[in-house]
Amino acid sequence: MASGSDGWLDGNPDHGLFVHETRVLSRYNATINGQAPICAAFSSLDQRTSIGYFILRPPDFPEKPADSGSGLLDAATQHTLELSVLRRMGDGVHEDLHLTNFSGRPTRFQFVLTFDADFADQGELSRARQQKGKLTKKREGQDSVRPELCFDYEVEHSYEHQGERGQSRLRRGLIVRLDHADSPPAQSRRINLTFDIDLPPRGTWRACLLMIPTLDGEPMGVIHGCAGDGVDPYEERRRRFLNDSTAFEAPLSCSRQQLVIDTLDRATYDLLALRLYDVERDERAWVPAAGLPMYVALFGRDALTASWQAALLGPEMLRGSLQELARWQGRVVNPWRDEQPGRMLHEAHTGPLAVLNMNPRSRYYGSVTTSGFFPVALSEYWHWTGDKQLIEELLPHALAALDWLDRYADVNGDGFYEYQTASADGVRNQGWKDSGDAMVHADGSQAEPPIATCEEQAFVFLAKQHLSEVLWWLGRKTDARRLWNEARQLKKRFNESFWMDDLQFYAMGRTVDGKQIRSISSNPGHCLSAGIVDERYVRLTADRLMAPDLFSGWGIRTLSSEHPAYNPYSYHRGSVWPVEQGSFAIGFVRYGLHDHLERLCRSQFDAASLFDHRRLPELFAGHPRDAQHPVPGLYPRANSPQAWSASSVFCLVQAMLGLYPYAPLNLLIVDPHLPEWLPELTVSNLRVGEAVVTLRFRRQTSGHSDYDVIAKSGSLHIVRQPSPWSLEAGLGERFADVVSSVWH
Repeated sequence: MASGSDGWLDGNPDHGLFVHETRVLSRYNATINGQAPICAAFSSLDQRTSIGYFILRPPDFPEKPADSGSGLLDAATQHTLELSVLRRMGDGVHEDLHLTNFSGRPTRFQFVLTFDADFADQGELSRARQQKGKLTKKREGQDSVRPELCFDYEVEHSYEHQGERGQSRLRRGLIVRLDHADSPPAQSRRINLTFDIDLPPRGTWRACLLMIPTLDGEPMGVIHGCAGDGVDPYEERRRRFLNDSTAFEAPLSCSRQQLVIDTLDRATYDLLALRLYDVERDERAWVPAAGLPMYVALFGRDALTASWQAALLGPEMLRGSLQELARWQGRVVNPWRDEQPGRMLHEAHTGPLAVLNMNPRSRYYGSVTTSGFFPVALSEYWHWTGDKQLIEELLPHALAALDWLDRYADVNGDGFYEYQTASADGVRNQGWKDSGDAMVHADGSQAEPPIATCEEQAFVFLAKQHLSEVLWWLGRKTDARRLWNEARQLKKRFNESFWMDDLQFYAMGRTVDGKQIRSISSNPGHCLSAGIVDERYVRLTADRLMAPDLFSGWGIRTLSSEHPAYNPYSYHRGSVWPVEQGSFAIGFVRYGLHDHLERLCRSQFDAASLFDHRRLPELFAGHPRDAQHPVPGLYPRANSPQAWSASSVFCLVQAMLGLYPYAPLNLLIVDPHLPEWLPELTVSNLRVGEAVVTLRFRRQTSGHSDYDVIAKSGSLHIVRQPSPWSLEAGLGERFADVVSSVWH
């Protein structure tokens, strides 16, 4: 439910009760004798509960000026009629409404609750409506003490899109049921509930209201009973995850330590708030939605990225996201949906436009990233859990995704992975930056697909490299050797073709004719994280990412501020995305670049301090951090919370602590490098395989960081070891040579 600051729905395009991306309630408010009461307070108590207090002077109270004394007193505060509304969300809405007369005199008035619904798709709220069906509004049980207001919406649509044709039908509704009231409502032809109420001094009137969505004529259940009766199974699942997940503590010796803890706690709660309960198989395997308010749906790359970045909390999101996306893997060639066999899902929606097939988004595959990242997330799940059974179940899906990349995504046969939509309603840019104007040449002009972006090559490299290791563990040595060699060959081709000698940086991408897209952007940061960067170029790449035109002081911009197409408020041409910063942190620690890491982490936690609830939004503006710009500015329609913005902060902490799990060997590698502003951090209930451990990390006065094992259950070897790719360790490419020799 998205409401105004007073909790009511006034028909605003951003307001509504949304069920499966459908606005089943567009208007809901209360009046007393035609007057809206004053909002004294409206507050969320938790993700699913809110309370509102509304006051006004009783309408029949004598109008005479109050003795103001030393202040200007409002009549509504001196002679008060109060409405309190306790709202609880489940598979519907339960409202407890109380009216209390604090005026000291009896009062009589008419109390009216008004409702309306339009069943708009969430995508239609800011643009012209496309689907127009039959909306029926009626009141059932006129003479009953429990009448119902029934909204029923039906629409049919015949479609034909690039060979896919058929007839689709949607039926959705809402029942507003008066479950209990201290006095019956008046009869009315209008779609509202009207009560004639008499209240003595200190008298109270109560009502209980249910809002029950219906899907194809079947009502969804409302979890809560009156006054909070009943057990909320969703809340129970949420609590169990919190009990099992990793927790973070720090002494309150400096303000930034508290900021870090607050930000991590907020991120944990936000990920749980985005949990898609309707697609999970069990409570130990769940999937996050991409973000609120616009992306409450299954997004493939968002779910994988958020689950991978937040694996420090536990493996439940990885398990759920991998299993769910395997179920959606492409099976046929369908141009309208950009689907081919083996391709992984980009997004799946349940709103009217998608269900009616007015767009292809009920099952749409227009992303290269999901297919390349599915094997990465699967290998990460292996590292955290050593769960051989699930790995063997999902391995065919990971191999099929890689096969899709090799068969379909190499458009021109040059050994790189391009994208180009085949759909008349497809996404133009299908790399990580998927807005229509994201890919620009150095002169600011648009790059035309097919395009091979640098980060998508990096994701495929990492997928093949890590999946080869998993295959080796499973005894499939020939397949392991093949993927390992393919990854090494891709890395060689990549560094020869994407490196720009004159600019000492990687190109954003390549067009189908082999020309570099020579824009300075954040994309190469993902190449650093994935390990595809040649050792000769590692520090050059990292330093360039942290140069002033890319690093704003609040994070690394998506596009250089010196670029002709730069716009700090754009979606992908100069804004800062927290999700990228988390991945870049992993890249910096991979190579032992701890100074770069400290600056980046500090920028993100400082940015979090600027936003409500210490919550990093989907993105924010790319203004430099200077005297003229003490805050970066907000992207106006940024989703908040956003799953992969929440998950990014766990990557920051994991990088600073140097945590690398390897459950198949009951091993946890640690290499902490705590900054001055985070001198101590305790990580409790960290799970690696079957083991659970609590570690306290601390920075000594010398600047060196160390750790203590506070508690441990299960078999786990904890080893202090820098990343094997660390430049300081002097291993780098030689480590890859050693691994390669094992394959042979």
